Amino acid sequence: MKKISFALVGAASLALAACGGSGDDSLGENVQENYEAASENLEAQAANTSGTTAATLENQADALETEGERKEEAIDDADVNAANPVEANAAVNAM
Repeated sequence: MKKISFALVGAASLALAACGGSGDDSLGENVQENYEAASENLEAQAANTSGTTAATLENQADALETEGERKEEAIDDADVNAANPVEANAAVNAM
């Protein structure tokens, strides 16, 4: 789970740098969207399995969605200077 979180944070930071976004709303949204994409991947895997494996994957997907929403709100509440990649990465990693 930590590897997924680390990859998602990195992807969110890169997405922010690539699009030139300059607000914590946009940074928080990018993080949430990356968690949502990971959640959808797990749900797709769950659809191709059955039993306890499917249930476990669904639970992990739900946890990722919840964590993405939590991080989005925390980033927004922190009023991070998302235009500064160092500050943005530090804030996202601290969430």
